[in-house]
Amino acid sequence: MADARFLQDQRDRRNEPHIAPINALVHSLRDRDGRGWVPEVAPMHAGVDAKVLSILRDPGPATRSGVGSGFLCTENDDQTAENQTNLFAEYGIDPRDVLPWNAYPWYINAAPGSAQLDEGAAVLCALIDMLPDLRVVLLQGKEAEAAWKRVLRLRPSLPADRNLTVAASIHPSRQALWTADPDARQARLDKQQHAYELVADTLKTPV
Repeated sequence: MADARFLQDQRDRRNEPHIAPINALVHSLRDRDGRGWVPEVAPMHAGVDAKVLSILRDPGPATRSGVGSGFLCTENDDQTAENQTNLFAEYGIDPRDVLPWNAYPWYINAAPGSAQLDEGAAVLCALIDMLPDLRVVLLQGKEAEAAWKRVLRLRPSLPADRNLTVAASIHPSRQALWTADPDARQARLDKQQHAYELVADTLKTPV
């Protein structure tokens, strides 16, 4: 997204059929109770054709219009996006199969509280209903896992009804590995590896 030509291409394609319904949802969220900024999803990602729903915590500064790209995208100009890109490449996960999202979709640049995660879970339920080909939910970080628990309270039978695989990982930021305990750091890396292998294996398995 630091490349002006790439950014303009994403802007020009933001209403393509696969991504337009997702970005329409984004705009409806922006208008909700004056709650604020929600980034669109870049059209390089899957949109309604998503096989993988990747959930992080909340939109970062690189997603803000005028400051960053204005998009959720693994090509944003920040370290977390770079780490995410490298992980997808390492495990053979095509970004075009992935829809990036957040446990709390509004921009707060902070950890969402309990009530905010409740709101995010309700949005997640609506989003998942828009993804007929969804196979995997990738929960990246404790807030994503907490939001998913709330989704299951709202829709307990959702994973079984949709035959969804749920993979829990650490957040792809560098901060997720900050610990003085080498065993704890390795446990986090192992959790990440297991989750990404599960995603990759699920995508390789015939429906």
